[in-house]
Amino acid sequence: MNNDHLRLFVRVAATQNISKAGSELNLSPPVASMHINKLEESLGVKLIHRTTRKVSLTEEGREFLPHAEEVLNAVDSAKASVGAGSFTPQGTIRVTAPSSFGRMHIVPALKEFVKAHPELKVDLRQSDSIVDMVEGGFDIAIRNAALNDSTLVARKLAADRRIICASPDYIAKYGEPSSPADLANHECINLIGIDHWDFQTPNGIEKIKVKGAIRIDNGESIRDACIDGAGLTITSIWCAYKALAKGQLVQVLKDYPLTTDTAIWAVYPSSRLLAPKVRAFIDYFIEYYGEVPYWEK
Repeated sequence: MNNDHLRLFVRVAATQNISKAGSELNLSPPVASMHINKLEESLGVKLIHRTTRKVSLTEEGREFLPHAEEVLNAVDSAKASVGAGSFTPQGTIRVTAPSSFGRMHIVPALKEFVKAHPELKVDLRQSDSIVDMVEGGFDIAIRNAALNDSTLVARKLAADRRIICASPDYIAKYGEPSSPADLANHECINLIGIDHWDFQTPNGIEKIKVKGAIRIDNGESIRDACIDGAGLTITSIWCAYKALAKGQLVQVLKDYPLTTDTAIWAVYPSSRLLAPKVRAFIDYFIEYYGEVPYWEK
């Protein structure tokens, strides 16, 4: 399989035009068309539907595209690792991220990211479920949970500090807990997936299993329920920082910090070389968030 043919196919998929894709690679329309024909012949399948106006990928072409991009990224990464040239991030980078964090802290940065990398496209999928990266064809997963899969590599993007908070109205009506044990007397909003709130106390770590009528699987939703006075809750600073700044929420139990040592991670399969587009994404967001993330300032 010819890498030049693969590179042309990837550009055809992006431009939906064989002549334009060929021109980008200094190929005449007849030569570009011939290269696509040879690629299809070598695979034994039709990759592209051709019409007089444009081309589109067949089902096999859509299935083949991420693999073609991965092969090209691997070749470019291998060359770059021995100093054989500098490679511009290109193609499509497929990213999966938690819904709330993605909406609040990835989407606002995408405009400048693609402006800085004009040959790169972003396919962002937001979900609070842990997806199979290889099966889903993702280049990067943004996660804020511990990395348990040894086949993955993680790069820290930013800290993820969590606190307990409540609305001023709730505190005015029910009072403020003075110790973790006081939570037994309060209505708490549970974030699904966190069974205990673990506090650092003078006597060591104290695990509190809180009670409450509301359980939610989304950080923004428990924050909003907390603002509405439904109870106390655990939240990440990145999720609650605006509400804290506006006085809609206040931190409680400041003398008993949570022991969770969490962070925002960029995760990618260890079986893959660090492609230029993956490196570009990680480097951009490490700089974007900063050593002290803007939500902590």
